[in-house]
Amino acid sequence: MNATERFLPSLQKDGSNPAYEDVDNQLKLRVGYRLEYEFPQPTPTILMLNIHFTRVSDLATPDHIVISPPVPISGYRDGFGNWCSRILAPCGRMLISSDCVIRDSGKSDQALSDAQQVPVEELPEEALVFLLASRFCDSDRLLDLAWSLFGAAAPGWPRVQAICDFVHRRIKFGYEHARVTRSASEAYEEQRGVCRDYAHLAVAFCRALNIPARYCTGYLSDVGTAPPYPPGDFAAWFEAYLGGDWHTFDPRNNVPRIGRVLLARGRDAADVAITTTFGPNTLHSFHVWADEVS
Repeated sequence: MNATERFLPSLQKDGSNPAYEDVDNQLKLRVGYRLEYEFPQPTPTILMLNIHFTRVSDLATPDHIVISPPVPISGYRDGFGNWCSRILAPCGRMLISSDCVIRDSGKSDQALSDAQQVPVEELPEEALVFLLASRFCDSDRLLDLAWSLFGAAAPGWPRVQAICDFVHRRIKFGYEHARVTRSASEAYEEQRGVCRDYAHLAVAFCRALNIPARYCTGYLSDVGTAPPYPPGDFAAWFEAYLGGDWHTFDPRNNVPRIGRVLLARGRDAADVAITTTFGPNTLHSFHVWADEVS
């Protein structure tokens, strides 16, 4: 039975599902999306829309991908451990959606101000790839700039936070500024962008300073923030390797947030695109939610 044949169980008004027992009183988030595309011809497509395997045990209801009209789905893990789904999108309109509930600790992002930078020669092998320049995180172009801006900052957490503070001030946020081809160095020069541009620039600065950094995408709730709330969207942040572990940083918001649900990690946005289509298409509608279940 493929994923399109397993219909998403109906959720109650409180976000619960009778088929799944609520085992605790943690914060619960209802997360999902509704994407409507139109394809002029059958088009191979890769989807990266499932919640990351590190959060699967927190799911209170399954995060099945539902496609209408139904098509077969096959899955695989990419080189970064992300779950990917392959489909052949049919000619015409196609709806991709999911709606599920996930438990969360309700705790905000943790700060460990004493986390130290790990010398390159002592880094684990799996972290080394996140020191290298990539398509959108062109750290090689920012090497001299990074050291001139942050070389005097204390190595470790203070240096990464100094990077986030700078990027947060440097870039002006606006959806009208979105451009899928913008690199980190271009974001620095243009001083505008969306959350992916903040993450790309901060990641590139970290790598230029020999700090492994990896790009992340997922849901981010508005829990703990004051209204009015922005339109629903997927969010981008990054993780830096300090003190022998990976830690979350968010230069776009630059304050600890509650209800961060990871979808995928990679070198930059090219590795974790929510959809990758091998042919022309039109995105007619795009809705994303990450709401607290009362």
